[in-house]
Amino acid sequence: MKISSLSTTAVLASVASGHTIFCQLGTDEQTYPVSHAIRTPSYDGPQSDVSGNNLACNGPPNPTTPSSDIIDVKAGSTVNAVWRHTLQSGANDVMDPGHKGPVMAYLKKVTDVTTDSGVGNGWFKIQEEGFRNGNWGTDTVINNAGKQEIKIPECIEDGQYLLRAEMVALHGARSANGAQLYMECAQINISGGSGSKKPDTSNIPGIYKATDPGLLIDIYSKPPSSSNPYQIPGPEVFTC
Repeated sequence: MKISSLSTTAVLASVASGHTIFCQLGTDEQTYPVSHAIRTPSYDGPQSDVSGNNLACNGPPNPTTPSSDIIDVKAGSTVNAVWRHTLQSGANDVMDPGHKGPVMAYLKKVTDVTTDSGVGNGWFKIQEEGFRNGNWGTDTVINNAGKQEIKIPECIEDGQYLLRAEMVALHGARSANGAQLYMECAQINISGGSGSKKPDTSNIPGIYKATDPGLLIDIYSKPPSSSNPYQIPGPEVFTC
């Protein structure tokens, strides 16, 4: 009972500082300013309903601001989704380190990246990191000054894409809809792709269920291990 109480207290104490926002994108050319070509919210809260449309690119209770900007990205290059606790935070204030969970990234090819809501089919996963050698994907991002490294597949078609970066915090995931999902969408134009392979795509919402083992989990009493590996939610990562 004492251990459980201490764990609960620690979780509650970290909630206020645990939130995070994908607020900048870094390419081979530069790291762009905060909110440039990203639909950022003013509030850094999570989504918890995996069946809602706001799972695509965030939304109420975290209303996002539209952007008319588009960032050029080369197929085959690695971009950095930069995460911060708030839009004003620095590299030492990414997310509460007590918030553990996976990180993922998805792409969706669209006709007009500035107006497409992201809701619906067309999404494919291009990056993920769950639990490995005692570390979570969120640990990697925090320890990398908030940078989530994402390789853009070299074999996809050129065109406009939504890039959806996501971090998941599992401290409250003992019950359904207890996981905290953080995501924003960047607006990018990919060039230099070979177009030699078409990914299978998924719907958002639809990629997750509240009862997925990777979202309904007690990471304190039953932490992942070699005999109990963590199952990253969502589809398989697309590869060329």
